[in-house]
Amino acid sequence: MAHFPVNHPARALYRVLAGVIGLYILVFGVWGVAVTWGEGLFDRGSNWALGLRTNLAFSLVSVIFGAVLIVGASRRSNLGHYMNLTAGVVFLVTGVLMMSVLQTSANFLNFSMSTVIVSLLFGLVLLATGLYDKIGPPEHAEAERRHRRATVPGGR
Repeated sequence: MAHFPVNHPARALYRVLAGVIGLYILVFGVWGVAVTWGEGLFDRGSNWALGLRTNLAFSLVSVIFGAVLIVGASRRSNLGHYMNLTAGVVFLVTGVLMMSVLQTSANFLNFSMSTVIVSLLFGLVLLATGLYDKIGPPEHAEAERRHRRATVPGGR
């Protein structure tokens, strides 16, 4: 069974990191919508926003996703914990899938290799923030700390 740290001392830093990533994604999406407005939804042209290749569909999804991440980072509940875990997995899976179709007509989000790398990096950071920003009552945090420090039966 997985043991997530509860009330980690650096959880505020992790929430800030998730918020900064959400803000970048939101600004990228808005900029991308402005750049690609009037073109086809899944156009595979040479449109770039904040160093990443994009199309209107990817930009619109980024606006929504960025706003969701900012909301999750601003909440002082476990909503952000679950949102960051989910977003981390989504970014990692999307990065790998889009890398596998990069030079094909299936690249419907118009990813470039730099977009794949940023997606994978954001996925790793969001996954890490999700692992360390769980909030719970002090007794749960103490029980989790005791469990972590407990010795393994058999003298290990």
